[in-house]
Amino acid sequence: MNVQTTKIELAKLILNIENPALIARIKELLIKETGDFWLTLSETEKEEIKFGIQQLDSGSRIPIEDFFNKIS
Repeated sequence: MNVQTTKIELAKLILNIENPALIARIKELLIKETGDFWLTLSETEKEEIKFGIQQLDSGSRIPIEDFFNKIS
């Protein structure tokens, strides 16, 4: 059985689960096994991301060319 077929079968099984505790355990396992990138970030990096999201939510955007000029 190939990986894509197995993923589809797992997705179907998960979609049919009605037990919230089981869903939480599956989620914990997946995060533990695949890693949650957020946990690897420093507090400074997290704050910068949160600030960027706030800026986007408030409509504060800059042209991509300006961004590239700023970082290069």
